[in-house]
Amino acid sequence: MQTITTTEGLADFCAHAARHPYVTVDTEFLRERTYYSKLCLVQLAVPGDGEGDAVLVDPLAEGLSLEPLYALFRDAGVVKVFHAARQDLEIFCVDAGVIPHPLFDTQVAAMVCGYGDQVGYETLVRRIVKAQLDKSSRFTDWSRRPLSEAQKKYALGDVTYLREIYEVLAQDLAQSGRAPWVEEEMAVLTDPETYRVQPSQAWLRIKTRTNSGKFLSVVRELARFRESYAQSRNVPRNRVIKDEALLELASTKPATLQDLGRSRLLLREARRGEIAEGILAAVKAGLETPPEEMPKPPANGREKLQVNPALADLLRVLLKARSEQERVAQKLIASAADLDLIAAGKRDVAALNGWRREVFGADALRLCDGKLALAAAGPNVKVIEL
Repeated sequence: MQTITTTEGLADFCAHAARHPYVTVDTEFLRERTYYSKLCLVQLAVPGDGEGDAVLVDPLAEGLSLEPLYALFRDAGVVKVFHAARQDLEIFCVDAGVIPHPLFDTQVAAMVCGYGDQVGYETLVRRIVKAQLDKSSRFTDWSRRPLSEAQKKYALGDVTYLREIYEVLAQDLAQSGRAPWVEEEMAVLTDPETYRVQPSQAWLRIKTRTNSGKFLSVVRELARFRESYAQSRNVPRNRVIKDEALLELASTKPATLQDLGRSRLLLREARRGEIAEGILAAVKAGLETPPEEMPKPPANGREKLQVNPALADLLRVLLKARSEQERVAQKLIASAADLDLIAAGKRDVAALNGWRREVFGADALRLCDGKLALAAAGPNVKVIEL
């Protein structure tokens, strides 16, 4: 098992990879103690079974630059193959502003090819390659050196089996004519905005039980401060303020350090210094927000949309029928929220556009318009024209 620890060695392998139609890629990283992922290992493989066709790259090796790898990522003549690529791509986008192109995600492709919802790599290895993965090293500390032989073997398995998985899925897509479907999905993964967290929007991830504009204003400012602080210090956001403490602060609205000291949930480190000052300033800013600038809760709840529940249930039946007929994972076609939006009369919905419209969206609209009916046909669902 070859481990590359020099820029020259990486450049040699990337030149070798550039002569192949694709390269499989995976990473190992840590994120428990940082805001951004710490890249600890990169695994690469190209078609073939030669000694130099699958390698490990140690980004922690002194003096090693990943620029040869980034140049390969920019090479439009080589497909970069990942499984469940989002976290891997975030690392490269944040570290170097690079997103591999062209990109192929075998998890997305497997969903298009009928392998189920968000199918795992281990499942694809078992079903396509007919092999078993040793997952004993999955949760080890990848930042420690030297790596054990078990860790290296595990890491290489994430790209060597991926070669056959990619070839089988790519052939399936070519035969079914669905390769453009996967390409359409890759547009989201290759968009840099996918990996940018805007502090001003951080409050949207926090679940609240109130629609009060003043309360949400304080939540928004506290979340903005927490996200900015976590990003600038590269620490996890829950090490700054946990969600439950943030909601407590939005309710109690502390104005002084003495008020902060009464918090039941606030971490000790947040009761003084920069974090404490930031909290008090955020609460003050939230309370001073003009009414016209106060945030409104996202209208994504069923109770807020005036959803026709019977129609939503019919859409779920139609989605299941179409998913089974087309051998495409339901979650890839439409989410439960999508179905509720359609049943509420909304039409700016992802499930009604692109390849999803062909598979499901057009019939969903006809069902809403009373032009289709559904009937049981043994174990299946029959779609009837009206």
